[in-house]
Amino acid sequence: MTWRQITTRTRVGLATILAITLALSACSSPTGRVPGTPVTVTIRDFHISAPSMTTPVGSVDFVVHSRGPSTHEFNVAETDLAPDQLPLRPDGLTVDEDSSLLHFVGGIGELNIGDTETLALRLPPGRYVLFCNLEGHYLGGMHTLLEVRNDAARP
Repeated sequence: MTWRQITTRTRVGLATILAITLALSACSSPTGRVPGTPVTVTIRDFHISAPSMTTPVGSVDFVVHSRGPSTHEFNVAETDLAPDQLPLRPDGLTVDEDSSLLHFVGGIGELNIGDTETLALRLPPGRYVLFCNLEGHYLGGMHTLLEVRNDAARP
């Protein structure tokens, strides 16, 4: 069948479908993902801070700013333990991310001075420890608690 053999009605229908498809793709996010609740985190020797230590259940976008003065990591683990009581590896300097007392949820490997990266996670209600696990950084105080709650207000 050639283009001339297609009726005007069919051509209008095809053009309408094409226009709707293009409009919908222009309105969606580039990743196809709806942005989550933003949680801004600043990491520096030897501190991790966030303006709020609670966030609502669901999609969370950790926007992590590394302020140095050295390279850091950013890790998220669900646990009932206090932030300063996480189990250590045999080296005594790093958190045992494989411990049965932790549920490792996600992380950003290497953040250099001045880097800003986003970690998108889907979090159910619970207590989460945010920490840097480079040698000695956790022990130096690079950890904090984040509570994910059903009743937490969205920003």
